[in-house]
Amino acid sequence: TARAGKDLVSSLVSGLLTIGPRFGGAIDDAARYFKDACDRNLTPYEFVEGMKKKGIRVPGIGHRIKSRDNRDKRVELLQKFARSNFPSVKYMEYAVTVETYTLSKANNLVLNVDGAIGSLFLDLLAGSGMFTKQEIDEIVQIGYLNGLFVLARSIGLIGHTFDQKRLKQPLYRHPWEDVLYTK
Repeated sequence: TARAGKDLVSSLVSGLLTIGPRFGGAIDDAARYFKDACDRNLTPYEFVEGMKKKGIRVPGIGHRIKSRDNRDKRVELLQKFARSNFPSVKYMEYAVTVETYTLSKANNLVLNVDGAIGSLFLDLLAGSGMFTKQEIDEIVQIGYLNGLFVLARSIGLIGHTFDQKRLKQPLYRHPWEDVLYTK
């Protein structure tokens, strides 16, 4: 949008409109599903196979690039920090057990950064002792966690917009040879 000559607000808003369940919107869903499954004491098998029967991908699990042998450093750093500083990592550990199960199915079904953030926010809320179970449920249901993603993404989009204008980048044109034409 910035390359098309639009203003900052238009560029920011168009970037924010790309956020959804497949990009940035998985934090709340990961927290919702991990919390429900963990609180109901479902085994990873019961949880994953139950989601599969419903036709729902497990939010917070899976990555296009990262795998068992190529871990996401952000996830590793978040887990290390939490294990050292949080009073409890019950939900994160549950997410890790789910990851162990999903990795038995496919190499790329790792706990991703959305799943790590979602489960760790649950641990942060529960471990702080400042919220009741009902308040935590409400925070997760309303969508507060994705709100944090939107805030961080807004800062990044503003930076990208200014960079594209500063560098006077032209309108993006996708290479013709990558476009499939049919008659």
